[in-house]
Amino acid sequence: MNWADPSPEREATGGQPLLETDDLVAGYLPEVDILNGVSVKVREGEIVTIVGPNGAGKSTFIKTVFGLLRPRKGSIMLQGESIAGRRPHDITRLGMSYVPQLDNVFPTLTVSENLEMGSLDRSTTKAQIDRMCELFPRLGERRSQAAGTMSGGERQMVAMARALMPNPKVLLLDEPSAGLAPAFVDAIFEKTEEVNREGVTIVMVEQNARRALAMSDRGYVLDLGQDRFEGPGRDLLDDPKVAELYLGGTARIDAAEADDSEANGPEEGPTRQDSSTV
Repeated sequence: MNWADPSPEREATGGQPLLETDDLVAGYLPEVDILNGVSVKVREGEIVTIVGPNGAGKSTFIKTVFGLLRPRKGSIMLQGESIAGRRPHDITRLGMSYVPQLDNVFPTLTVSENLEMGSLDRSTTKAQIDRMCELFPRLGERRSQAAGTMSGGERQMVAMARALMPNPKVLLLDEPSAGLAPAFVDAIFEKTEEVNREGVTIVMVEQNARRALAMSDRGYVLDLGQDRFEGPGRDLLDDPKVAELYLGGTARIDAAEADDSEANGPEEGPTRQDSSTV
C-alpha cells in the first residue's frame, strides 16, 4: 500500500506527538460545553482508542479535531502545525482523514464512485482504487454496486477505503463497529490493525471498549468532557476502577471469562485478554 512508511520499530511510548490536543473545549450550543479541557497525545504509528460512557464527548472530540466543530478554547496540532478551526478539506490535505459513524457513504453512487470521491490526486485514482480493493476484497467484487444497497459492514468498508484514498498519516474512526454483525465487527477491527501495520496512525472512538483497548497501544477514558484516565490499552482494561466506573464493568467481566476463572469476585482485578479471542 502506498501509505505512510511503516516504521521498522514502533516506539509507542516516545517521540514527538503526530497529533496533539491541549485543553480542548468545544460544544454545539452557546455557552454549553461538551468538551471541558481534553488533552490527548498521539504518536506516529500508534493505535489510540478513546472510550467512556455515553455523552462523555467522544464523538464531539473526533469532530472537533477534524474541523467539523470549531473549538472554543485550546489547541489542536497536526505534525507541529495548528489545525484548530481549519476546514475538513484542508485538514485532509494536511494528512488526516475521518470516517463518521453515520451517513458515511454516498448511497446512490457505486463503490468505485464512492472511492473516487476520496481521491485528491486524479492521476493516481485508479491505482488507489485497485489498492483499496486489494485491502477490502469484498469491495473489489462489488465495484459497480450502489453503496446504499450494501450491508452495514460493507458500507463501513467503503467508508474506510474512501478515507484511505488520500494516503493519510492519521485515520480518525468514529464508532467503526457500531451496529455491525459480529462477523463484520471482527473484519473491521482486523482491517484497522492491517492499515496501522502499513504505517497509518489510528485514533478511534469506540463503545466496544474491550476489543478496542486490547488492540490499542494507548487509550484515553473520557467522562463529562474531560480525559480522566490515560495509559496502555491493556492496562486500562486491567484497571478495576476504570472498568467499574467508566466501562460498566464489562471489560473486567469479559476478561475474567476469557481466562476461564470462576473465582474472580468483584474485588479482584481483571485478567488480561488476548484480542484474538474476542
